[in-house]
Amino acid sequence: MDNQTTNELEKSRDRIDVIDSKIIDLLTERQAEVEKVIEYKKLNNMPVRHPAREEDMISRRRALAKEKGLDPDYVEELFRSLLRQSRVEQTESKSEKGVKADATVLFVGGKGGMGRYFAQWFNKSGYNTRVLGRNDWDNVESLCDGVDLAIVSVPIESTLSVIERLTPYLPKNAVLADLTSIKKEPVNAMMSMHKGPVLGIHPLFGPSTSSMDKQIIVVTPGRDEGSCKWVIDQISEWGAITVRSSGEEHDRIMAVVQALRHFATFTFGRFLFRENVDLFRSLEFSSPIYRLELGMVGRLFAQAPDLYSGIIFASDERRSMLREYISSITELISMVEASNKEEFEREFKEIAKWFGPFSEQAMRESSFLIDKLIERF
Repeated sequence: MDNQTTNELEKSRDRIDVIDSKIIDLLTERQAEVEKVIEYKKLNNMPVRHPAREEDMISRRRALAKEKGLDPDYVEELFRSLLRQSRVEQTESKSEKGVKADATVLFVGGKGGMGRYFAQWFNKSGYNTRVLGRNDWDNVESLCDGVDLAIVSVPIESTLSVIERLTPYLPKNAVLADLTSIKKEPVNAMMSMHKGPVLGIHPLFGPSTSSMDKQIIVVTPGRDEGSCKWVIDQISEWGAITVRSSGEEHDRIMAVVQALRHFATFTFGRFLFRENVDLFRSLEFSSPIYRLELGMVGRLFAQAPDLYSGIIFASDERRSMLREYISSITELISMVEASNKEEFEREFKEIAKWFGPFSEQAMRESSFLIDKLIERF
């Protein structure tokens, strides 16, 4: 490379640095306008997210990108990142305002991960919070005095006994809620033992989550929905998406979404362990989708075993489904032993037909994740 070419290359790099600096300046200017929007929404009690406006904005940015000769997908990804950051900041700001900020909230088991997590959010929103840990039962009467909301956040196997122990001390008009990953039994128990408002809550995320933006929280109404509304409204203010479900429906679906999925992941990891597979060497040969799948297995084993045992073996319904799952796998042994490709392909086509349009959606979503993984690694 001659000196002239080298000089031109350095000039281009210098210009890119200047442009990057301008981009940062523009982002700073944009952020100032976002803060004005935040203040306006706070003053007028407006929701953080406006899906129709967001999609309209993305469509217009894509059209402009195409007009300018840029890849619309690249520009969409950039602006979706900006929109999410804006939502997170608006949610953080709005979280400082409580829907019923003068209320007192008691966390039973609030020294655990999820209890501490929600206590932080209620604190940030100006609520008076108290914690009843395992060593605080001598003070249960004073801790329950005057509370507006009591949230039970203890291991699944302790939930019913804790509810029974707690309810005699609660004010009759206090909302009683739980954060358990099963809903039918706890909600029925709360309704049986507490005559006031009852609400089941199940966050579908862990306590390491930094933002509630678009996080899913299932709510199971128990009694007196009107008195529970402020709790649900507060969750929405934090940016979470609430999904309403009966206890029966929740437990039926979560048996698949949580128990079966975690158990299947456990069995895969167990097999890799038994075979003593060289994980890091396998990654050198792997496609991005294998890295993603192995990452989910590793994620499971990076966490506490009692967390997952509690989820997987939480109910007879879940254990029954796991038995059916194991039975369905053993049915495949004869197919493997006979190397029966025809039977495999026949079942494959039948199952693919059952998945229907979701398969196309899954291809799009997994392809997006794979592309992001390639960028990182």
